[in-house]
Amino acid sequence: MMKKHILIIEDEVKISRFLQLELEYEGYMVTQAFDGREGLEKALNSDPDMIILDIMLPGLNGIEVCRRIRRESSVPIIMLTAKDTTMDIVMGLDMGANDYVTKPFAIEVLLARIRVALKNNHDNVLDTKVITLNNLSLNDEQHTVKFNNDIIDLTKTEFDLLKYLMINKNIALSRDQILNEVWGYDYTGDTNIVDVYIRYLRAKIDSHYNVKYIHTIRGIGYMIKYEEE
Repeated sequence: MMKKHILIIEDEVKISRFLQLELEYEGYMVTQAFDGREGLEKALNSDPDMIILDIMLPGLNGIEVCRRIRRESSVPIIMLTAKDTTMDIVMGLDMGANDYVTKPFAIEVLLARIRVALKNNHDNVLDTKVITLNNLSLNDEQHTVKFNNDIIDLTKTEFDLLKYLMINKNIALSRDQILNEVWGYDYTGDTNIVDVYIRYLRAKIDSHYNVKYIHTIRGIGYMIKYEEE
């Protein structure tokens, strides 16, 4: 089984080193970052399975790092905070953190929280055989898409694009992310292909059924979410 990759974003070197040793002993692969900007870059480019994120960071604070990660990724995030105040906890959770641990903490507690967050994320991934969004449903095993009971005829690429959007529903996805995941990293054709296929999906779903699922996120790319016309 491939080791789970955990990114630690923590500016206190002793704490980060302690976490690294404990996590590696438990069988995880560990990457470290010591300020907010470095952590954000590694979070978006190293594809971790989980992030342990301190709130008090130089460069960008943990709340802002969490907010920016959530624009791109649904990776589980556990926040570390020395501030055991309701406001800090609520802000972290509102920005998309999955859980929090206050310093000082028992390593056994943090390890248990990590196991729960990873299991929940794994269960969510497994539960994508049938993905629903309001009246729209995608069955990955049967390779079908329905609006209510009406089957929508999609090409393979249209299906793959819709599936990627629906797996990441309510998350803004850049054109590069979509291109890499749907067409592949070795794709060398016209990068406008994403916009072309988005138009195809809108014609077959949004326009046809008078609904609003596929949204353009200015300066970023696209997001799928349900919104009545």
